[in-house]
Amino acid sequence: MRASSERTRRGAELRDFLRSRRARVSPAEAGLPEGGSRRRTPGLRREEVAVLAGVGASWYQWLEQGRNITVSPQVLDAVARVLRMNGAERRHLYMLAGLNPPLPQSDHDRDYLCEGMQRLLDGWLPNPAVVLDPYWNAVGHNESARLVLDVKDQDNCILDFFLSARYRARNRSWERNAPRIVAQLRASLAEWPEDEGFQELFERLRGESGKFRELWAQGDVSPPGQLVKEMEHPVVGALVFEATTLRVPARPDLQVVLHNPVPGTCTAERLERLLTPEVRRSTLRPVAS
Repeated sequence: MRASSERTRRGAELRDFLRSRRARVSPAEAGLPEGGSRRRTPGLRREEVAVLAGVGASWYQWLEQGRNITVSPQVLDAVARVLRMNGAERRHLYMLAGLNPPLPQSDHDRDYLCEGMQRLLDGWLPNPAVVLDPYWNAVGHNESARLVLDVKDQDNCILDFFLSARYRARNRSWERNAPRIVAQLRASLAEWPEDEGFQELFERLRGESGKFRELWAQGDVSPPGQLVKEMEHPVVGALVFEATTLRVPARPDLQVVLHNPVPGTCTAERLERLLTPEVRRSTLRPVAS
């Protein structure tokens, strides 16, 4: 009974959603003639959507009526294209039609939010903050992340985690966090199964890290969340952070990792000391690997 009620609700919402999207697209925008005085309603007619999407008129009418019919991602994509839906609207259409929605995609170019994102990172000081792309490359960071985590632009954080002896030596929580990192990568690979960038990253990790191969064989899967990182800094000593990964809705290709000092560990005080001009200057001198 509850499932039937949910289908009815979702069908009504699908009907209203498709009608509203259809009403906002003019025939001219769809590449059709306006039709002169014969057109009584704004937007596209159902029959026009069906023709442009390459589906039967009756089938599209049933879809818009919210009937319990079989739909495919390919057909929904065609309808979304005709109705000029953005990424969020396309995902919403999938959910209303009862299909798993596609991965979020940005409706903006690759520079969108970059300046604002850097201000966010700098505003997080004195705590470290990093922006990662889908392949775990650091595409933004603040000064604290450079001093504490040794992050530089375009560093690949997961390659550093498994392949850098220096990183491992300074990361006191390495053994505890390694299984979670591998489980998160497995979740990412499942979202992007045909992506060559992910496959290249995976093959390098599998080929160069025995520990990675061992953990991968366990088959664990985990979404991004919060890790406790314990770092041994060569200048100020032990630092302990809660590292929280956040998605950026307007740029779903990016993730922000914010590091917050764990109370009672003296991390906040040591960070303040690390960011003083005299101590910061000392970090510019080479440190033994």
